[in-house]
Formats: sequence, structure tokens, C-alpha cells
Amino acid sequence: MRGEWKGLQALILKDCPYAYYIHCLAHRLPLALVAVSHEVVHVHHFFTKLTSITNIVGASWKRHDELKCAQAADIEYMISIDELESGRGLNQVGTLPRPGDTRWSSHFRLVSNLIKMFSATCPVLLNIIEDGTTAFQRGDADATYEVMTTFEFVFILHMMKEIIAITDILCQALQSKSQDILHAMHMVSSTKVLIQKLRDNGQGRARHQEDTFTVVDHYRVNIFYAAIDCQLQELNSRFNEHAVDLLILSSALDPRECRKSFRIGGICQLVKRFYTTDFTNAEKINLKNQLEHYEIIVLVLTLPMSTATSERSFLAMSIVKTRLRNKMEDEFLTDSLIMYIEREIAEKISIELIINEFRNIKERRVRFLCWGS
Repeated sequence: MRGEWKGLQALILKDCPYAYYIHCLAHRLPLALVAVSHEVVHVHHFFTKLTSITNIVGASWKRHDELKCAQAADIEYMISIDELESGRGLNQVGTLPRPGDTRWSSHFRLVSNLIKMFSATCPVLLNIIEDGTTAFQRGDADATYEVMTTFEFVFILHMMKEIIAITDILCQALQSKSQDILHAMHMVSSTKVLIQKLRDNGQGRARHQEDTFTVVDHYRVNIFYAAIDCQLQELNSRFNEHAVDLLILSSALDPRECRKSFRIGGICQLVKRFYTTDFTNAEKINLKNQLEHYEIIVLVLTLPMSTATSERSFLAMSIVKTRLRNKMEDEFLTDSLIMYIEREIAEKISIELIINEFRNIKERRVRFLCWGS
């Protein structure tokens, strides 16, 4: 995906060896989180069974309705014993969404909903075990129920909820339409700190004390520590210090609120650390004075970074250029894409304004009637 050997990145670096590669922020975090589910064996088994639960319980509308009825009955019982508060908008009947690797928030919703619907999901699986139409369905439901009711599954379920809850806020921020790079990088740092704090709160027996290794140590070391360490390793790898520093320093050139974001020290550090060959020694010496006097601010910074906005632009191409428009020329395609991508602005433009603007472009032989006349 990164193309560092034979892909686009390699071709760009061949012509411009001083270019810097920064992966799409919106995709980098989900990739880092998904890596945990593949690297840690126990967590991998957990997500495999989690997907199996979703597929079995949501395989048909009948099972879906059974799950809703069971959840409604469970909520009613919990309210009757004062375990839940009643009120408008509270205790809504939910579902178990199917998770997707590129949509890590779906994992958070699935884990959170399963915790709420755990007591309602078990009866549905038991009904499938007893009344399943085929032995294959009954066998899958029985195996899933057996795994789901183990301590290890419940432990990882709550553990992953704590981990994903920390990263979900960052995930939502990185997928926003307009990203504030400086704010996003600070959120990356704070996310790492919170995950490390979660690990430190679970400090216990050292890993090397095998002679007194207990069941508690197994869950703490082999599952809890392993999952968090893998998470931190992936975050540090994909959000490495070099890339984070480059983005933070480049925020000094943000044209929005230039007086607030303009930092002379940040620009000088950017030139010193990342663009050493683009400036001579004399230019580096005079750069600070030039910036202080606002006489010359000419810095061309190109970051091969894809944001959520640009990726949505490429997605719009498949929507605009349909099978019936496959012979659309580039100019017409560009105009159509602009109208689709900036549809919020286009909706504010009236037909009357367009006609009048077209009429005023030049004089015409035939009198052009105004709109509404």
C-alpha cells in the first residue's frame, strides 16, 4: 500500500530524493489497531469469534427479532430491579453491527453493544442450538456459545472496550473532513500517553518469574500486556517521531489564522531539519530576520499526504463517471466533480443567478430575457 519498493513512493523518491512520505492519517490508525488483532493470538481468536457471533445472531430477520425481543425483556427486568434508569432516549434496543477493518469505530460499537446485550445474546444462541434447522447451524451456535461464556472471552471483551475507547476519539478526529494537523498530532501523543497509563495501572508480576506464574499473571502478561504493547508499538511505528515532528512544524505554514499559527522558530526548525539542501547557509542565516520583518515569506512545502477530503474526491469519481458517462471528457469530468464535491456551496447558487451571470458574459445578437421576465 505504501509502495516504498516499486510503487508510487519509490517513483517519487527516485526523482525527488528529499520528498517525505506520510501515510493517510485517516487510514493509519485503523491499520495500527487492526494489527493488534492479528499479532496477539488471544485477541485474534477473540475477534474471530466476535465476527462469528455477529454472523450467527444476525443471519436472518427471525434471529434479529429474537435478539431485539430478548434485549427488550432484559431491559424491562433491569428497570424493574432499579439497575437501569428510565427516561427519554435511554435504554434503546440496539443491534450487533458487522465490523470492518477500515472502519475501526464499527469494532467499538460492536464491543460496546455486545457488553450491553450479552445477557440477551446468550438466549438467542441457546434457541439456535435447540431449534436450528441444520446440524451445521446447531454446531456453530454451540461452539460460539461455549467460547462466548468463557472467562477469557469476557475478559478480552472488556479489555478491548477500554483500549478502543481511548483510540476511538482519535480515530474520529483523523477521519474528519477538515483536519487540524497540529491538533491531530497532539491527540496522537495524548492517545499514546493514555494507553501507556492503562498499562501502568495493571503493573504486576514480572514476565520472567515463570516458577510462580499464575492464572492471573497469564491474563495480565500474555493478554493484557501483549495487546497494549503491540498497540503502542504499532502507534509508534505508524506515527513515528520523524513524521509527527514534520507535521507539527509544517503547521506553522497553515494559511488559516496565519497570525496564530505563524511561528518563526517552527519554520526555522523545519528548514534546518527537513530541507537542509533547499537553502544555502546564507539563506538559513537570513531566514529568521526575513521572517521577523515579514519581508519575504517564500517557502514551498509539498507533503505527499492524503486526507479524508482528498480521498472522498477520488471516491466521487466513481459516482459521477458512471457507465452512461464513460466517454466524458476531462474538462467536463472536472467540472462535474467540483459541483459534486462542493455540493454544499452549489446548493446555495440559484438558477436565476446562473442565467443572469451567463447573460452578462457578453453582448448577444438576440436579446436574452432575464429570469422571471
